[in-house]
Amino acid sequence: MVALNYLSVFLILYFHSAQAQNQTQNNSCPNEFKCGSLGNVSFPFSISSQPACGLYTIDCDVTPNPEIYLGENVYTALNQRLFDNSFQVLDLRLSDLLAKNSCQSFDRSPSFPSSPSISFRINERNITLFKCKDSLDINRSTNDHYFRDYQKYSRCSGFRIYYKHPSSGGRKGSSYVPEGHIPDNCSLIQLPITWGRSNTENSSLFDLFTAKFRLQWSLSDDCNQCHYQGGRCLTDRKKKFHCSSNPTAKRKSRRILVIVLPVIGLTLSICLGIVIWRFKKGKDGRSRAFTRNTYSDRKDVEGGSKYFGLPVFSYSTLEEATNNFDSSQELGDGGFGTVYYGKLRDGREVAVKRLYEQNSKRMVQFKNEIEILTRLRHQNLVMLYGCTSRHSRELLLVYEYIPNGTIADHLHGEKAKNGTLIWPIRMKIAIETASALAYLHASDIIHRDVKTCNILLDNNFTVKVADFGLSRLFPSNVTHISTAPQGTPGYVDPDYHACFQLTSKSDVYSFGVVLIELISSLVAVDIRRHRDEISLANFAISKILKCEIEDLIDPSLGYESDAEVRRMTTSVAELAFQCLTLEKEMRPTMDEVLEILKTIGRGKFENQNKEEINVIDDESENDAQPMKSKLPVSPNSVNDKWVSGSTSASISG
Repeated sequence: MVALNYLSVFLILYFHSAQAQNQTQNNSCPNEFKCGSLGNVSFPFSISSQPACGLYTIDCDVTPNPEIYLGENVYTALNQRLFDNSFQVLDLRLSDLLAKNSCQSFDRSPSFPSSPSISFRINERNITLFKCKDSLDINRSTNDHYFRDYQKYSRCSGFRIYYKHPSSGGRKGSSYVPEGHIPDNCSLIQLPITWGRSNTENSSLFDLFTAKFRLQWSLSDDCNQCHYQGGRCLTDRKKKFHCSSNPTAKRKSRRILVIVLPVIGLTLSICLGIVIWRFKKGKDGRSRAFTRNTYSDRKDVEGGSKYFGLPVFSYSTLEEATNNFDSSQELGDGGFGTVYYGKLRDGREVAVKRLYEQNSKRMVQFKNEIEILTRLRHQNLVMLYGCTSRHSRELLLVYEYIPNGTIADHLHGEKAKNGTLIWPIRMKIAIETASALAYLHASDIIHRDVKTCNILLDNNFTVKVADFGLSRLFPSNVTHISTAPQGTPGYVDPDYHACFQLTSKSDVYSFGVVLIELISSLVAVDIRRHRDEISLANFAISKILKCEIEDLIDPSLGYESDAEVRRMTTSVAELAFQCLTLEKEMRPTMDEVLEILKTIGRGKFENQNKEEINVIDDESENDAQPMKSKLPVSPNSVNDKWVSGSTSASISG
């Protein structure tokens, strides 16, 4: 009898919530919406504040052109063509790489989400290329023979590109694939091309490609019918189409509700009487458990949905993955929350950040980090897998698990005892971190908390920059953002701290501190040092101005015994000094910092054998350009250059 009563309560809540949800959805989702320069846009797209109203979101507040979010990629939408369901889009990152003739362009082959509800295709001609690793000479000769009728591009470190020039094979030539099995060390790439005067036999490879193309979409019949009937097009776990609601079933449920409502109302009254009676009799444990579980289920109903295009995990799923947030699973504890190791049911290892208290400030940080990371895709940025619903009992962010700790762990923690951070690895870390920050700045984002604790390392010592809770979008049409200074002591830009004006140069200052940590192995703040040297930035500036750089470099790096290490660490110290200049206008940009670091690294490559060359990340040096001016290569030149500027670069506490 009691079970029947509980079932009756469940039926009432179910029918009522389902009806309310469908009515709310149908009433709140517009048939079309105004979206900047695109004009009116309709389903299958929706504005970012109403992701449930469409399959993919468009940020219409971006000027001058809105941005379309398609899975992990973001495209600038230039115009819309209604008659063939297409947008002309621009891949800004690819455009930037092509302009630099960067070999990273070959990693930007356009890809789109796979869904049974909608399909995408590029309405442009493509060129097929073959990217072949050439780590072994035998592979080079084999590939050259296999692609003997192809043109070859061999200016990329670590691989070669084979392709048919469009003008040599007509339309078929652009997509021609050789017969037989493609070599194991080769992969196929397709990039959109433009046809015209640039597609001559004498044009360079990069001149063929375009980052601007027409993207056409096609809605499946099932999704089209589902949307027309007021439902939502969803994809189940088996990647099959699923319509969220059935209008016929809804009509039946309403009729059932009208018929049984009086009976169930009476049953509900009896049920509540029994619950109250049992509570008064002291059997409150079960009642409280019921309340607690009901709360959990209610908060977890959004598991499997999307938030800003990101998968939403239920609280119970992450609770299970982290063994109920066991303290033995803790990976770190920061200013905003604790990070736990977890393992999902699908086998993925994850890092789950559990924000401390759920207040308005934490909600802003939670939403901010999601918005930032869903816009970005870079090999040196940590990947965000998903999050809990913003209505969940706790705010949780789910990242890829990076197993080898942080730079700080290897410089100052237990991992430092292993001595694994030899100089070539530190140089690699500096280049990859600069690459990630330059990418952020190119995406109009300031990290605002650059420090060695926020730079993760995988087992190959590849950098993954993390923690975007303090990051800010930085519009390209402004010179600064006025905001209260935030960050970590020892890394905060003094100019930002004094003037409350945040710019990309604030990240440059923080990265300068990271560079000093890499060459000195000293912590950013140490109260055991002399009063004027508690701050590592001040300590470094003091030593460099006094021409005592040897006191700054970690002796274990081989500064005294290895001329190349001495040259490189000295050059990095000079670069760090420029980053730490108090006048932010005098600091280099992150693009310039990255270019200088690559140039310093190339100096080493010219003098060492191939095995040592491979220590530095091939991809990071692919697009390095020669510097226009020489860098100083000795402590004396460092001192000579900077003494005259010491009055402006005064040491601050």
